[in-house]
This record gives sequence, structure tokens and C-alpha cells, in this order.
Amino acid sequence: MKYAIQINASPYHSSAGQTAYQFINAALALGHEIFRVFFYHDGILHAFKHATPPDDELQLTQRWTELAKHHQIDLVVCISAAQRRGLLCLDEAQRQGKQEDDLAEGFRISGLGQWVEATLIADRLITFG
Repeated sequence: MKYAIQINASPYHSSAGQTAYQFINAALALGHEIFRVFFYHDGILHAFKHATPPDDELQLTQRWTELAKHHQIDLVVCISAAQRRGLLCLDEAQRQGKQEDDLAEGFRISGLGQWVEATLIADRLITFG
């Protein structure tokens, strides 16, 4: 089965991202495919590369990066939601006169069209948060 996952909740105010991460790992272990993970609304906060939770807390951004790398999962951050919350990709950061972008490794910025495409290609879509 091919899944598309949408995450809408902040990693700091909800366990939705952790639950999605666990679901994805379980689905992969069972041989399913994760076509795309789409971060929307406050879910885009999972993609901040400078997020530094305390050492005794879950390093969810790092886990997403590793998951994407090991399983070639497309981690897409909604551009509108990101801009509203100050998360900038390299092009936009440079346009705004900043020296560095905010996007963690493994994530990419795109629009809602990527989510629509995922819903058309996937067998199932699941929203967390």
C-alpha cells in the first residue's frame, strides 16, 4: 500500500508528529511505501534546522532527516505555511538578505499542489494533528 501523510501540528505542542513518525516506521517495516510526507500549518515547525530541544527530549527534526535519507521519503513543507511562520528556504532567505536558510536537511519547500498530487497517487492518506 502507498501512503501519503500530512502533519499539521507543531512538534512542541502535540504528539501528532511523533505518532506519524512511528506510523511511518511501522508501515515501512511491513513493506508499505510512503509516497510523501506533507508538513502543513504548524507542522512546518518539524523542518526548522535550528530547532534545539533539550537533550532529554525527542530530536524529531533529526529523526525526520534520517528517515528521509534512509528511505528516500519526500518531506515537503508547505511554502505558504512556512513563510507565515518564518521558515525560509535558501532562495527566499537570500532574497530577504539573510545569510542562511532555516530548512533542515531532507526537507524541501513546495506548494499545495504537491499534496494534491500525493492524494491522487497514494492508496491512502492519513492526517496527523
